[in-house]
Order: sequence, then structure tokens, then C-alpha cells
Amino acid sequence: MGIFERYLSLWVALCIALGVILGLWQPEIFQAIATFEIAHVNIAVAIFIWVMIYPMMVQIDFSSIKDVSKNPKGLILTIVINWLIKPFSMAALGWLFFNGLFADLVEPASAQEYIAGMILLGVAPCTAMVFVWSQLTKGDANYTLVQVSVNDVIMVFAFAPISALLLGVSDIQVPWQTLLISVVLYVLLPLIAGIITRKILNNRQGEASLNQLLTTLKPWSIMGLLATVILLFGFQANTIISEPQTIGLIAIPLMIQTYGIFIIAYLAAKWLKLPHNIAAPACLIGTSNFFELAVAVAISLFGLHSGAALATVVGVLVEVPVMLSLVYIINRTQHWFK
Repeated sequence: MGIFERYLSLWVALCIALGVILGLWQPEIFQAIATFEIAHVNIAVAIFIWVMIYPMMVQIDFSSIKDVSKNPKGLILTIVINWLIKPFSMAALGWLFFNGLFADLVEPASAQEYIAGMILLGVAPCTAMVFVWSQLTKGDANYTLVQVSVNDVIMVFAFAPISALLLGVSDIQVPWQTLLISVVLYVLLPLIAGIITRKILNNRQGEASLNQLLTTLKPWSIMGLLATVILLFGFQANTIISEPQTIGLIAIPLMIQTYGIFIIAYLAAKWLKLPHNIAAPACLIGTSNFFELAVAVAISLFGLHSGAALATVVGVLVEVPVMLSLVYIINRTQHWFK
């Protein structure tokens, strides 16, 4: 492991602190960056995520994707966790904490909005960042692409009805522009770029040149992650400082949900006897979230300054540190799998 990977948790912690400090020191800069967005997809964040994902896409060998069908258990696990367990467990935890354990600490109206924001996170499985988590756990790049693609197809049909069912709202307007732009930016374009890069290098210089490029790109992928962390925490610096108690209350059930879903998925993967490079991304897709979609829907349904929008933002803030801890656990338990 290089210095970036070996001390990644430290770099992320430093970038979280740096993002908050810069956001408080120069809020106008982050406000200006935040205005550059298309359908709630921030352009700067999209660029950095693209930088993260591109090296993963270069690794994908389309001639090997047909082999995914030989091990369908990983896809089945992803579908069951993301669509039959995760949305409902998130709704249950939101109700337990904000209608029960935290009922005396928050206003009833705010509590319902926090629950709504949590539900929207639970119904939006990860599309972009999972490629990074998969790479950090040495996941199968081809299998990860298929898992994400299947999730995106299901999301087109299942997001609105499941959200409507759990929110008790009959008319959920899915922001199709956000969904489609995110998939194009985070999956389709880097995939096309990766295919072209791989083809050119294989035709001209062979596999050794491809491996050399991947080695060169790897630090840039981590730097993209760190830059994303700085931006996300810089955007929300004032909220973090002004509402620390509320953020803490929302973060508790979100963290329990994330670790709980991971444990269920990871134990199921071991029971199914999945290889480690398939089990890792299968579990991580279910534990991370498509936060752009969740934030966009929360704003459209409840408003920019609503508790639902705040809950989705807290989900963004919690995700990176928690997912890095899960990456660590996965890498330390690799010997559990064949």
C-alpha cells in the first residue's frame, strides 16, 4: 500500500477539519461553488467523483463481464439488501429514535421531517462512491459495474413507489433530471473513457502500459476523494457549527443503520460463500447512499431549509468516515472468504 492508502483515515480526518475551517473562514467561496449545479448535481463534486471513478473504470474488462452470470448470488444479495431490507429498516430506525427515544429532544414536526429525510436516504442505494469503496477493497471491477447498473435500473421503477409507501405521500415526483444526469456523469461517461483508454493502451503498448497508468492514477483517485470531503464539509460548515446537537441526533440512527445493514449483508455473503472480491462491493452498495438523489427529493418535497433536507445532508457527512471504517473491516477480514 502507498502512503495515500496506508494513512487514508488520517487524511480524511484532516480534510474534514480543513473543510469546516475553510467553510467558516471563506463561506462566500463555498457558496459560489455550491451555485454551480445542474438538477441539484454540483459540478465541482461531480468532477472530483469522476476523478475517483475513472481509474476503476479503466480496470473493467468487458470480455469478462459475461462471467458475472456464473455467480448470480452477489447480484441477488445486492437486490435483497437494497430493496427488500434497507428502506424498511431505515424507516423503522427513524420512527424508533425520533418518535420514541428522541421524542423529548426535538419538535414533533421536525421529527417527522428527519424521519422523511432518513427514508429518502434508505431508498437511494449508491451509484458513484461505491466504485471507490470497491477499489479500496480490491473488489471485482466488472462485477461492481453490473451490480451498480442493476441497482440503477431498479431505482428507476422502485424509488418513487417505495418512497411514497414509507413517507405516506401519494405523489412523489422523482427528479428524473437529477437521476439521469448523475448516472451519466458518474457511470456512463467515466465508463466510456475507461473503455477507450484501455483499448488504446492495449492496442499500442500492451498490458504493462495499462498497469503503469493505473499505478499513476491511483493517487489521483484518492486525492479526488479527499477534495470531495473538503467540499462537502465546507458546504455545510455553518450548519455543523450552528446545529451540532441536531446533527448528532440524526447521525446516531444513520450510523446504526449503516453498520447494521453491513453486518446483515456481510454475514449473508459469507453464508452464500461469495468470493471476497464480490462480497465486498455487494455489501458496500447497500450501506452507502445515492445522496444527490435523496437531497434533491427532500428539497423538492419539503423545502431547502427543512428537517428532511438536513437529514439527507447529515447522511452525506456521515457516509465517508463510516464507509472508510467498513473498508478497513472488510480488508481485515478478507481471510473469512475464499
